[in-house]
Amino acid sequence: MPIAKYQKVFDDRKRRVRGLWKRDGWFYARLNIVDGATGHKSTRRVRLDAARTVAEAKIALQDLQKDRRDDNLPVLKRSPQLAEYWKTYFEYYASVKDAKRTATLRREKSARKIWLTHLGDIRLKQITRAHLNSYIAKRQVAGTKPRSVNRDMIALRNVLKRALDDGLLKSLPMENLHPLKADQTKRALVTPGALEKLIAAAHKLPISGQQLADALRLMAYCGSRIAETLRLRWEDVDFKQKQITIGADGLAKNRRHRVVDFNAPLEAHLRDMDTRRRPDSVWLLPSRRGGAKDLPIVNFNKALRAACTKAGMPKFGYHDLRHYFISHCVMSGIDFMTIARWVGHQDGGVLIGRVYGHLSNEHAQRQAQRVSFGAVAT
Repeated sequence: MPIAKYQKVFDDRKRRVRGLWKRDGWFYARLNIVDGATGHKSTRRVRLDAARTVAEAKIALQDLQKDRRDDNLPVLKRSPQLAEYWKTYFEYYASVKDAKRTATLRREKSARKIWLTHLGDIRLKQITRAHLNSYIAKRQVAGTKPRSVNRDMIALRNVLKRALDDGLLKSLPMENLHPLKADQTKRALVTPGALEKLIAAAHKLPISGQQLADALRLMAYCGSRIAETLRLRWEDVDFKQKQITIGADGLAKNRRHRVVDFNAPLEAHLRDMDTRRRPDSVWLLPSRRGGAKDLPIVNFNKALRAACTKAGMPKFGYHDLRHYFISHCVMSGIDFMTIARWVGHQDGGVLIGRVYGHLSNEHAQRQAQRVSFGAVAT
C-alpha cells in the first residue's frame, strides 16, 4: 500500500496555512528546530493528536511555536529503548577514566537487570510515574528492603539524568518522588575489648592474618573506609607533620582527599607497620600475589569472615570500625567540625551531631558523676 503524501492545509477562506500539513486524516505541524547540544538545524513534522479541525490545528501550531521560542519544546526526536540507552550509558563510563566509582557501576548493572525485567522493551519517553510506582509495589510485595528499592531507583535516575543531559528527555518521571523510609537500626558500638579480640583472631589466620589485623586497627584509629584503606601508600603517611592523607588518589567517596591528624594510637600503629614494611612496595597493605607487579590487596572479605567467626562477632562489618572511630572521637570531646573534616563529611559536622550527638550527652553525664567538691560542710 503506497504511503500517503503530506498535503497542504487551507483555511475556510482558501488561504494556505503555513507550517500546517495533513496526512491520513491527521494534522501535522512543521517546525524548524536547532539542536541545543550540537547546534544542528533540522525540520520536524509533529502530529497534532488533539486537533480535529483546521482551527484547532492552527492553535496547536501556535502553541508549539511559542514553546520553541521559550525553549520549552518537548523532545521531538525518536527516543531510544531503555535497554539500548543503558548500554550506551555504561559504554560512556567505561571510556571515561574514574568518572564513576566501580562499586557504583556494579550496583547500577545489577539494578539494570531488574529494571529491564520489569519495564521490558520500553522507550525512555514512555517511562511514567505509574511504572515507578508499580515497580516499588512489586518489590515491596517480594519483601525487598526499602534501602535496596531506593538504590534501584537511584540507578534508574542516574541513567535518565544522563538522557536528560543528552536532550532525549525534558523531565524525569521520578521528580518529587520521595524515597522509601528505611528502618535505621541502631548500630551497636564495638568496645575496645571486642576490637582487640577480633584483631587477636585475625592474627591467628595463616595467610593474611597480620595484614588484616593491621587494616582493622588502622581503620579503627583513623576512620577510613575499607576501599580507601587498601589504596593507602607510604607516601600518604607524613611522620614529620604527624598526618595521614586519605584519598590522595582522588578515588575517595566524594572525590576529595582529607587529612587525618595523628592520635597517639594511630601514630604508634603506623610506626609499628613502618618497621615491617616491604621494601619493594609502595603500599601499606601490599598484595602477596602481585608477582613482578606491585599491587595492593584487593579485599579481606574471606579472611574477615573467618576472624569474625573465631571472635564470635558474626554481625561485624568494616563500617563498624568507622563508627568506632567517630564514636570515640565524640566521647573524647573532639568538636564535630574537626571530626567531620577527619572522616570526609562536607556538612561541617551536622551529620555527626545528628547521629552521634547522644554519645556526647551520655559521656557528659558519666563525667558529671565524677565531679567532687571535697568534704561537704554540715
